[in-house]
Amino acid sequence: MDTRPPLPPFSRETAIQKIRLAEDGWNSRDPARIVLAYSQDTVWRNRAEFPHGRAEAQALLERKWARELDYRLIKELWAFEGHRIAVRFVYEWHDDAGNWFRSHGNENWEFDDQGLMTHRHASINDRPIKAEDRKFHWPLGRRPDDHPGLTELGL
Repeated sequence: MDTRPPLPPFSRETAIQKIRLAEDGWNSRDPARIVLAYSQDTVWRNRAEFPHGRAEAQALLERKWARELDYRLIKELWAFEGHRIAVRFVYEWHDDAGNWFRSHGNENWEFDDQGLMTHRHASINDRPIKAEDRKFHWPLGRRPDDHPGLTELGL
């Protein structure tokens, strides 16, 4: 059976580690890799989509990054207890017409004993921004360790 440390129950430190690992995964924009952090029977609510299982989650991510180009994400701890973590996040992206957006959201996560996410409930709002108002400028991929987080950026 796969395990994905850190494992629950989470401390503040391990919750922050889990969040950064999730952020790094999503910033890879590699749906096949990302879904390995989720249980086989994972249940999601993502905007108006309700995928069940890894295959449906992967298909959602493939559709997402076909339209959300140059995606860069930052996640931050909101709360944690036992097998659950609440996260707030912001990501920036543009569409194929070059229109930039900043998407703000919250996620509630629940994990099994192996550290795989069994439930992901996401609420997300998109806000159009001007290209010059972007705050996430690192090269595509993992956010550099010295890049400010959401609180430091005033988001």
